[in-house]
Amino acid sequence: MFIIFVVFGLTGSFSLKLAKPILYFFGFNREIFNDIFLGDFIYWLLRLTIIFPIYQLLLIFFGFLFFQFSFFWELEKKILTKIGFGEFFKKK
Repeated sequence: MFIIFVVFGLTGSFSLKLAKPILYFFGFNREIFNDIFLGDFIYWLLRLTIIFPIYQLLLIFFGFLFFQFSFFWELEKKILTKIGFGEFFKKK
């Protein structure tokens, strides 16, 4: 259980740290949203949209590094199935 908690902690921390540079890379900084109606809301919505796939990939990566790949892969399949990507995991 300890390793699983460590993986979740590292994944959350790294995904938050990576989101800001990725937004800056694509030219989205917080200042350009200041003049827009609901600019802060749009900025955070965009940031969360960027964080979600980063988090999913990092979860698999850190799970692999800590020898818990099968646990996190099954968890990812459940999460992605629940949000509508279940077609990718159906057995033929």
